[in-house]
Amino acid sequence: MIGLLCYVLAVLAFPFKSKLRLEAENAVLRHQLNVLRRRLHGRVRLTNNDRWFFIQLYHWFPSILKVLTIIRPETLVRWHRAGFRCYWRWKSRPQGGRPQIETELRVLIRRMSVENPLWGAPRIHGELLKLGFEIAQSSVAKYMVKRRGPPSQGWRTFLRNHAPDIAAMDLFVVPTIGFDLLYAFVIVRLDRRDLVWINVTTNPTSEWVARQITEAFPWNEAPRYMIRDRDRIYDAVVTRRQRAMGIRDKPTAPASPWQNGFAERLIGSIRRECLDHVIIRGEAHLRRILKSYADYYNGVRTHRSLNKDAPVSRPLQLTGIIRSHPILGGLHHHYVRV
Repeated sequence: MIGLLCYVLAVLAFPFKSKLRLEAENAVLRHQLNVLRRRLHGRVRLTNNDRWFFIQLYHWFPSILKVLTIIRPETLVRWHRAGFRCYWRWKSRPQGGRPQIETELRVLIRRMSVENPLWGAPRIHGELLKLGFEIAQSSVAKYMVKRRGPPSQGWRTFLRNHAPDIAAMDLFVVPTIGFDLLYAFVIVRLDRRDLVWINVTTNPTSEWVARQITEAFPWNEAPRYMIRDRDRIYDAVVTRRQRAMGIRDKPTAPASPWQNGFAERLIGSIRRECLDHVIIRGEAHLRRILKSYADYYNGVRTHRSLNKDAPVSRPLQLTGIIRSHPILGGLHHHYVRV
């Protein structure tokens, strides 16, 4: 009975439905003519209103595809699907919810996660709370730097943690005005690059080297490790003296000067910035020159590895008149405010 009733209603509505479909097709044809009249040169230009008109009629009467001539049916279908996506994108837009995280805070979270590879989201979240940032721990985890492997410190951090306990020593040769050879001995700490000891002799021996190590590190200031090359002068006398002072001897591999790079770089700086510009008269002259350079190196000369600071940190001066003091006879200068 219900099926029969539906069939009767469909038959009664068929004339009106066919008339509406015909009106829709006529409207599409008339609008196409209007679009063609607007064309000046080249291809037909459709506005957004034209697209909306065709899409809306297609939504109500899909049969209008039969009378479309200025556009292809698949184009109309593509417009309809794009409009559907835009509509639901607008419909699904966020209505309030959790506030957006500021760019500066996101950068700070990433910076903390990079600088502290052993920290997780709870640790970074706690630091941010102490800095006055109200943020959820889940948001911190979202903006942290993602790592593939387990957290680990970098080589720079590893070396910084061990550099205060490491020193390096080396000998280098300096010719005099009479073509004699003098031997200079240097010890440098790796932490602040400070030149701990420098001395000169005409006849270096293992006993002399052992005495220099003792004088360089009085009381409890000796490092835990001492890097040196495999020169035969570092024999059992030197190693016993280091062992008695609590220093572990660390010789480099044979013919590998780059493994003692800090001492080699220091010797290169001494040559380039001092000895290459001076003719040495004798042992006393060389000792005086090297002592002056050591004072300049430790207290005045800036280092890139120390963020442009000296091994013995220099204070920042902001006021006063700038004066210069010559060093090594004017080879270098020290600028201060007075």
